[in-house]
Parts: sequence; structure tokens; C-alpha cells
Amino acid sequence: MASSLTKDPASSTGTERTFLGHPRGLTNLFMTEMWERYSFYGMRALLVLYLTADVAQGGLGMNVATATAIYSVYNAMVYLLALPGGWIADRAWGARKTVAIGGAIIMTGHFLLALPPEFSFFIGLAFIAVGSGLLKANISTMVGHLYDGVNDPRRDGGFTIFYMGINIGAFVAPLTIGTVGQKVNWHLGFAMAGVGMAIGLAFFLFGTRHFDAQSDVVPSPMSEAERASIIKKVLIWTLVAAVAYGVVGLSGHFSIDWALWPLTILGLVLPVYYLARIKRDKDLAPADQSKMSAYIWLFVAAAVFWGIYDQTGSTLTVFASDSTSSSLLGFSFPESWFQSLNPLYIMALAPVFAWIWVALAKRRKEPTTLSKFSFGLVLIGASFGIMMIAQGLATDGTRVSPLWLVMVYLIQTVGELTLSPVGLSVTTKLAPQKYASQMMGVWFLAVTAGDSVIALLQLVGVPTTTQGWFASQGALAVLAGVAILMYRKKIQPLMGGVH
Repeated sequence: MASSLTKDPASSTGTERTFLGHPRGLTNLFMTEMWERYSFYGMRALLVLYLTADVAQGGLGMNVATATAIYSVYNAMVYLLALPGGWIADRAWGARKTVAIGGAIIMTGHFLLALPPEFSFFIGLAFIAVGSGLLKANISTMVGHLYDGVNDPRRDGGFTIFYMGINIGAFVAPLTIGTVGQKVNWHLGFAMAGVGMAIGLAFFLFGTRHFDAQSDVVPSPMSEAERASIIKKVLIWTLVAAVAYGVVGLSGHFSIDWALWPLTILGLVLPVYYLARIKRDKDLAPADQSKMSAYIWLFVAAAVFWGIYDQTGSTLTVFASDSTSSSLLGFSFPESWFQSLNPLYIMALAPVFAWIWVALAKRRKEPTTLSKFSFGLVLIGASFGIMMIAQGLATDGTRVSPLWLVMVYLIQTVGELTLSPVGLSVTTKLAPQKYASQMMGVWFLAVTAGDSVIALLQLVGVPTTTQGWFASQGALAVLAGVAILMYRKKIQPLMGGVH
């Protein structure tokens, strides 16, 4: 996206340089996010394909179940770590420093993936997950800091521009990194992702002077006693883990399952623990307790949705590789290109949906939050119903038309636009004041929970390339959507007037 630098007529000084009428720092944050998403989605487009590719083809030769479980656990950890990432910025480093450190860790992780040894590959994945947790939780906060409070009329437009960067990066990444990784060299593709993050980090560091001073502030700094206590606990648990895994490794029993199982269980237990902790807080007023009861319904629904949706990079990628024709109208393309469909659809349809909701609201016909959640779940379930049919057609080595996946991704994107923005909004509306700054992290935990459930199924050996896999999850999502709709008259009163 070309930038436009002009003098801001609304500036109090009359000399503020702007980006499309917005604070100049938005340029750098836009470019940082675009390149970070480029690196993230580019690597993700290759991950399962690389893990399952034969060793003779330069891959790791893993079975599909293990490869898809690794993908699911990795994705779960990215969203799980957003919660401590926000905490670190609030208590220790401030948003700007946390984003810079996160970007450097992500870049290091991608370059570790580019190294041939298998050991460095999994260390690289851990680096990317940790760095993403630090960056993802705080770069949006920095965008907010650029504006003069929540009532700045440019604020919503600024976030719209910022989120366009996400989809531009996500769209271009599979087309470039995916092509190089599949057609030239896997590790060169991963290196391209590292270069992308390096470019994003450079934009961020060079733009430091344009960021608001609030981004350097630590809102709730730790006392020396707290800092010492936390460092002590981290060192103790790190030592315990090192000793435990050292013993397993030296005994010759270590396998990737020793990492996948604990992380999967963590991804299931922590969301439950965190929700229970908030719900049982005796300081909450009865109205807040009621809202949290309603939110748990929505959280479970979102977990079901994201567990299916996030398989675009795992089971759907495997289906694209093994059972889908990679040519259309005489034009051939790598399987990783399918992952550019979602951001393409998002960019095309998001303005349409925004217009539809406003138009319906003016006529007092806009669906309620519960109805939108229900619709999103039914759509994501329907997408896996279509996958069930496609899987049935792809028998005896038959490759189905790519239009099947084109249709599936379209339906899933419409479901996402129905549920995801609404989920973000209702999270802020139902959040108790005491947990206002933490509830967005709780929303991300729905992704962690959904992905962890899928990882658990993959780890216990449920076959992922069958009609039963798609049919069972599709039916579950549709039933969840119907349940939300059927019980809406019981859930709605719990929401305290939030519609």
C-alpha cells in the first residue's frame, strides 16, 4: 500500500506529518505488522508440507498425524503466549520495547528454521511462538497510543488501515514464500520469512521517534520484591524442566511427543483455569458474574469455531497436497497458494459486511450477537460438510477440482466475518471492569483451546484424512450453532443488556 505524507490540517501545531491523514507512526506500525504477518503466514503455509515431505525431497518425512499435531500445538501456543506477552509489557518493559524484542525473537526463529538440522527447526518454532506472543499482544496497543483518546475520530480508520496490513502480508506470503519453499528449497522459503521479519523490524526501529511516548511507559511496574520473586520462580521451573527433559533425553526415550503432550494439556487447562478464576472472583458484582456466565457460552462456541477454522494450515493443506488438483484452466500452482484465499476474501468482503451491519442497524434489523455467533458456527460446520463430500470423491488416488477448496475457504471466511469481529466487540462489552485489560487475552485463549482439542485428537491417533474427521466436526459445529440459537432466550438475559 502506497503511503501518502501530507500536512495534517487538524494538528494543533499545523506541522504534524501524517500517513493518509493519520499519525506518522502508523506507517511504521503498518509496515511492521504487514511484514510480521508475511513471515508468519509464509512459514505456516510451508510448515505441514515440509514436515510431511519425504526426506529424499528435503522434508522431515513425518506422518500426517504428528505433523498436523505439531501445527495445532504451535498455533495454540502463539495465542496462549499473547496473554503473558501483554503482562510483560504492562509490568516490565512497556509496549515499544516488548514489540522490538518480540520482533527480534521471531526473526531469529525463522532463520533457525532455515538451518538444515532438525533440532534447530523445533527451537525455531519455539522462538517464533514466544516472539509472536510478545509482539501480537502489544503492537495493536501502540496503534491506539497514536490517537488522542478513544474519541479521536481518526481512531477507527487507523485500525482499519493497520488491519489491512495483516491481510496484505497474509495474502502475498503463500504466493512467494510458498512457491520458493515448494519449488526451489524448503529452507530458502523459511529464510525468506526471516528476511520479511527483518524488514518489519527495521521499519519499527527506524520509526521509534514517531511513536507516542505512552508506548514507552510501563503502566503497572513491578516492585523489586515482585521482580525477584518472579525471576526465582522462572529459574526454578526452568531448572525442573531442564532436569526432567535431560533425564528423558539421556535415557534415550525422548521423542516429539514429550513436547507435544505437555503443551497440549497446558493449552486445555489454562483457558479453563483462567475463566474459572474470573468467574469465582468474589469481588465481582452480581451483574458481572452474570455477564461472565454468558461469556463462557460464547467462549466455548468460539473454541469450536477456531478449532475447525485453524485447520486451513494442517488438514486442509494435507488435502490440497494429496487429493486436490494443483491446476485450473491450464494454470498450475503450488498447494500453498490455497492459503492466500482467506486474506483475499477478507479484503474483498470485510467492507461489505461492515456496510451490511450498519444498513441493518439503521432499519433495526441487525442480528444479535448470539445470532451472529450461531450463523458463524453453522457456516464453519457447513464448510466441513463440503470437505466430507470432497474427501469422499478423492478416493483411489483421484484428485478433486481446486474449486472445492475455493468454496470451503469462502464459506469459512464468511463465517469468520460473522463471528470474529463480533467476538472481539462482545469481549470488551462483557468484560468486568477489574479484568478489562486482560479480557482480550482471554478471547485469544479460545483459539488456544480449540487448537489444543484438535491437537489432542491428532495425538491419540484419530485419522485426519477421512470423511469421518470432517463429518464429525462439521456436525458438532452446526449443533453448537443451533444450541446457541435455541438457548438464546436464556443466555441473552445474562448479558445485562448487551445485544
